Amino acid sequence: MEKRQGSIAAEDREEAQRRLQEIGCQILRASRDELYLGMRFMDVALSSFLYCMDSGVSPFGTDGNTIYFHPSQLGGLYRQNRILVNRGYLHMVLHCIFRHMTKQGMDGRYWNLSCDIAAEHIIDGCDQRAVRFSRSLLRRETYRKLEAEKKTLHAERIYKLLRQWELPQRDIERLESEFYVDDHRYWENQNPQKRPDPNLNKKWQEIDERMETDLETFSKEASEKSGSFLEQLKIQNKERYDYKEFLRKFSVLREELGVDPDTFDYHFYSYGLSLYGNMPLIEPQETKEVKKVKEFAVVIDTSMSCSGALVRKFLEETYSVLTEEDGFFKKVNVHMIQCDEEVQSDVKITSSEELKEYMEHLQLFGEGGTDFRPAFAYCTRMVEQGEFENLKGLIYFTDGYGIYPNKMPPYQTAFVFLEEEYKDADVPSWAMKLILTGEEWREKHGYKTGETGN
Repeated sequence: MEKRQGSIAAEDREEAQRRLQEIGCQILRASRDELYLGMRFMDVALSSFLYCMDSGVSPFGTDGNTIYFHPSQLGGLYRQNRILVNRGYLHMVLHCIFRHMTKQGMDGRYWNLSCDIAAEHIIDGCDQRAVRFSRSLLRRETYRKLEAEKKTLHAERIYKLLRQWELPQRDIERLESEFYVDDHRYWENQNPQKRPDPNLNKKWQEIDERMETDLETFSKEASEKSGSFLEQLKIQNKERYDYKEFLRKFSVLREELGVDPDTFDYHFYSYGLSLYGNMPLIEPQETKEVKKVKEFAVVIDTSMSCSGALVRKFLEETYSVLTEEDGFFKKVNVHMIQCDEEVQSDVKITSSEELKEYMEHLQLFGEGGTDFRPAFAYCTRMVEQGEFENLKGLIYFTDGYGIYPNKMPPYQTAFVFLEEEYKDADVPSWAMKLILTGEEWREKHGYKTGETGN
């Protein structure tokens, strides 16, 4: 009898758990649908989660694939005001879009707060009824201070500013209480034992690119109502590249000395040795076709706004990738051009040794205004004169503030910025924008490599 009663009690508990799971899923689906009505460009992002009950979370959280929720806390939040659930759902989606959960090397407490402020800043800037909610005085004052530099407030920049402010413990706790929305316990960077999901970044990168295309082409009104979201999405999708992979865009197919294993038949080679002793029937080719970087132009902005320290850092990045044999020919044709409002100098680099020599004895010429047009005109003349055999690209290191050419040049162009000095400059539509990051800059501004926390 007691065994039967225990079995019935267990069944009742399972049924109660199943019911709580279903109610929680219904609330989250209702929130997803309400957000979709005003943000159709986010359809895939909003629908990219499984829902799972977890009594240990407060009130919900995500790992990028699943939204975990506390049943009673989620229900209480929904009864209080369903807009709070909508905001929480969108808040978690934004964490995924900007990959806050995978960023490594940050102080855990400051990083968690920075990510929450960044997500809430976007939501508070949205003109969408589904998430519209009155803001506190503390929140408005925090935004005012962060916006003083008139830069895009992504999590990395907020993190840097919070560290610089050196706020007392009490003020940090007030900000954490004000901006807390979701639990970050499921994030990769919160749990050193958690194995990274190699498909997570790819999944959200594809979603991001689709959203950006939709916002720029089909959803103009939605873009206007999304505040700074589109601007930050562009930064996330297009402006942070691996420099080595970026330079590969300028590669060409050429022959290089070396055995080509793809065209060499070892069967004929071995058969000849066995048949005639030391006489193979076929010899390996002495050259092989490879696709590497041969030539490109580097223009350094030497106007008043670009310091020698920034230029040296950029050259160090260039040198580090130029010395990697798998991506560059041993002999290259790289022109290091210095330009402010006119071309000041041009040094031809043919090897990594020459680039190192150039860096060690770097002397900058200029310190005038910023005009990008003379450098482009100069490179175009060099192409016409045969100095470049097949110029694939021009890299312009600058702070972004100057006069751009009106016409697209006959080669790819990228304007390069260092992350810590980037001021959200708008480059022409025909050019690429690249923001370089580096460990030296991270450590200088208080980032700690490999450090995480809760």
